[in-house]
Amino acid sequence: MSTGRFFEESTEQSRIKTRIVSKYFWAWAQVIIRTTKRMGGDRLAFIDLFAGPGLYQDAMPSTPLRVLGAAVKEPNLREMLVAIFNEVNPDHVRSLKEALDSTPEFEQFTHKPQISNYQVGDDIVDRLEEVKLVPTLLFVDPFGYKGLSLRLINSVLRNWGSDCIIFFNYNRINPGLNNPMVREHMNALFGAERAGKLRARLRHLKPHRREKAILEEIAEAFKGMGGRYFLSFRFRKETSSRTSHHLIFVSKNFRGYEIMKDIMAKESSSDDQGVPSFEYNPVARDYPLRFELSRPLDELESQLLKDFAGRTLTMLQIYEEHSVDRPFLKTHYKQALQNLQAQGAVEASPKPRKNSFADRISVSFPARSR
Repeated sequence: MSTGRFFEESTEQSRIKTRIVSKYFWAWAQVIIRTTKRMGGDRLAFIDLFAGPGLYQDAMPSTPLRVLGAAVKEPNLREMLVAIFNEVNPDHVRSLKEALDSTPEFEQFTHKPQISNYQVGDDIVDRLEEVKLVPTLLFVDPFGYKGLSLRLINSVLRNWGSDCIIFFNYNRINPGLNNPMVREHMNALFGAERAGKLRARLRHLKPHRREKAILEEIAEAFKGMGGRYFLSFRFRKETSSRTSHHLIFVSKNFRGYEIMKDIMAKESSSDDQGVPSFEYNPVARDYPLRFELSRPLDELESQLLKDFAGRTLTMLQIYEEHSVDRPFLKTHYKQALQNLQAQGAVEASPKPRKNSFADRISVSFPARSR
């Protein structure tokens, strides 16, 4: 599939991807604006290095227009936003420029959106590494994997207030790891040493274990650069249950992680006991199960009793310490602790009100019996 054909019409997958990115940009910007102003700053940035033509042929706006369309409605963003769009395809550059120029509202931005026409590679990374960026949300959405590298992500993530959202084309990266023709690209993405170990690890793994192993390694690679908070939203193919790609989020800040987790949860196709799947699965969407395959909230209660045995913490401390790399949201922790308190399995002070569990409530867990 050529990149031209990719933009013929928007798909449900592309609409979900765009919604996730634009919703996160808006929520991220509200947090960053307040802090930036307190620190005397006056700008924040959105960078999309594979911006596309702006509009699909069915007139559905792609990510750049959705982000700008939301930003122009907010006075602080109109004044502070620096939007930078890059696209290697000259036809898409012309189309994007036409889409921006034909939207009179965008003239209200203090900083006119910038459009460039570069191949994403070492030159761009070199420039990003040489400067200290204002708080930036980087969106990297390559058609395959060319241009996507650890250096690129780190060049932005190292700056204060900056987060990254990455289109991780699992359908291309999975076979690419064993393809000597693209070894250089895979080494740039995972790191040469990590990629070598991953290739050896994948040799005897079945498909679902391969996917898990690849995601674990890319997560560890990003965390090694300081991106402690990692989230992945999986997209399954329309015609089969196989994975197409993941939308990956990387941040140094728990608040950003929490915001994105809530956004991805709402876009999930299914859940068990209200715990989201963090995936788009057209089968689950069209044919939802009428029974639960698992009971993750029950398992959460058992995990909490085990992991916090003998300790006393507030609800908020429990949530922030325990929720990272797990599918549970803040509401799930409140419900689990409420259930445990009602069962007499933990002590809560002050006693929570009926059907609520405030952040400040201290929870004492019994010591584990030997």
